[in-house]
Amino acid sequence: MSNFQSFSLQFDIRPSLNYTCFSMKVIGLTGGIGSGKSTVAKFLVEMGAYLLDADTLGHEVFQPGTPGWRDVVAAFGREILKPDNQIDRARLGRMVFGKPQELNKLNRILHPRITELAKSKLEQLKQQGTRVVVLEAILLIEGGWRPLVDEVWVTVASETTILKRLKNRNGYSEEESLSRIHSQVTNEERKKHADVVVDTDCSLAELRKKVGALWGKIII
Repeated sequence: MSNFQSFSLQFDIRPSLNYTCFSMKVIGLTGGIGSGKSTVAKFLVEMGAYLLDADTLGHEVFQPGTPGWRDVVAAFGREILKPDNQIDRARLGRMVFGKPQELNKLNRILHPRITELAKSKLEQLKQQGTRVVVLEAILLIEGGWRPLVDEVWVTVASETTILKRLKNRNGYSEEESLSRIHSQVTNEERKKHADVVVDTDCSLAELRKKVGALWGKIII
């Protein structure tokens, strides 16, 4: 996932519609940073699911020349742009991380656009006869995505494992990793909303086996 993830999914998305229907299963996949969401999502895609990633939706809303792009540039300045006019997501992330007022400003710009895009994508997938969709979002619960999904899957791992993953994957120091971990809700809070808890504190082979067993229950 990109550096933008640290803030891109922190939108107060509160969709009013529920796209649950018997012909399409929507799995809401969430969990803290470094908890193994993307790995679980990858396995589900290999097994036949369609992945709808909330971070990717943010990328679409940010495309140069779009209304979202214009409003974000107007709010945060052209210094956030790369030479090709793409928004430097890492730089913008640093500008809003740990700054509630700046983050709220970004949310107000992108919230309605992300919401409508998510609804539109799900509707298209339903019309196409898609059987299983994985909606991956780091803040699925906090952002109000629950009405869009049939089940909430929460990935968890020990703090020790997450620190190791963030160091290897992102090059974060322990201090940087802990700052991000502690800025999110706890696993205990996420589990209160979970239909399925996936412990990723294991080998990839073991995790694939776990996901395969869960997939088997879905496609029956």
